Amino acid sequence: MLWVVDTNLLLIARGRHEDISPGCVKICILRLTEIQKKECVALDDGYRILSEYLHKTNPKGGKDPGQVFLKWLLRNQNNRKRCRRVRVTEHSQQGFESFPDDPDLTEFDPADRKFVAVAAACPEVPPILQAADSKWWTWAEALARHGVRVEFLCPEDIKRFHARKGAA
Repeated sequence: MLWVVDTNLLLIARGRHEDISPGCVKICILRLTEIQKKECVALDDGYRILSEYLHKTNPKGGKDPGQVFLKWLLRNQNNRKRCRRVRVTEHSQQGFESFPDDPDLTEFDPADRKFVAVAAACPEVPPILQAADSKWWTWAEALARHGVRVEFLCPEDIKRFHARKGAA
């Protein structure tokens, strides 16, 4: 199976996200471990995703699950059985040519567009693994209309965060 992995999985697996349930931490660790054992990650050809991982997680000196995953990915980034490089082209309005041109996505976080662009540009259109970023919950339906599926690992946490933000 091929996946696009949002950065928050690595951070949650490292215990670096406030207010996350222990169950969410556990499922993020499990998914990252499963990917390392038998699955494949889609990355952009411009190292944007890897750069974000490296900015948020230092692979040196630690053995937490997020760091272990990043070390594994760095070792396997050129192994086609474990990592697929996807060409994405920048676009002045949408961020990337493969990012859906949809009025419901105009407020989509520019920093997260690279994950959608990779999924949409890849022939297999791999699902995006998302743990607890409630903004994605808002955009999942619009993305699905364009064939981009988001798999939410921690829907109860996301619903709780989303409800809290809506009440604020």
